[in-house]
Amino acid sequence: MRKHRLDLFSLIAGALFTVLALVYLVAALDDRSVNGRIVIPVTFIVLGVGGLAGAVAAVARRGRPDRED
Repeated sequence: MRKHRLDLFSLIAGALFTVLALVYLVAALDDRSVNGRIVIPVTFIVLGVGGLAGAVAAVARRGRPDRED
């Protein structure tokens, strides 16, 4: 199987949505509510940071030659 490059943005987005799902699941089990006024901006901030990190990683990778193993 051929290795592929790490997609940092997809990793961060997947982790974020997994954490959000767990937060809502735990809140539902405890009969509590999750404040959407906090969750939505934090989601956008984390996705923005993930996009920025992915862009920086892509620029840093562009300078290095690919390894053929």
